[in-house]
Amino acid sequence: MKVVIQNVTSASVSINNKIVGEISRGFCLLVGFTHDDNEEIVRKVTDKLLGLRIFNDENGKTNLSLKDVNGEILSISQFTLYANTNEGRRPSFVNAMKPDRASELYDYFNLYMAEQGYHVEKGVFGADMLVKINNDGPFTIVLDSKELIK
Repeated sequence: MKVVIQNVTSASVSINNKIVGEISRGFCLLVGFTHDDNEEIVRKVTDKLLGLRIFNDENGKTNLSLKDVNGEILSISQFTLYANTNEGRRPSFVNAMKPDRASELYDYFNLYMAEQGYHVEKGVFGADMLVKINNDGPFTIVLDSKELIK
């Protein structure tokens, strides 16, 4: 599982010029799954990302978590995080999880964050989406379950 976390002042996702998800301050998350991901991995990665202290405190130090700032979450499925560009010029996506199972884990990921008390907006799995992000900082972090869980 890979998650690109962007600290945002606002973000939205549209399909066919209609906004389907929108947040103010919080995280815009781009989320991808690979073949051996499961619910346990989703929980571990999610617990890590929800605990990150990447918002500025009153002294300008990155010392506050999403919960500390009453932040919201915009979650976007992103199988292209598992693009393999080692050969040729066209990416291969053989490392991305098949859509049926990835959709289940994406739903589980969003539900798990909501169960932790967060307001979660999301895109539509597999849809052609336009994502608008006002990245604050900019501040972007990539979490990879292969690096977190050993």
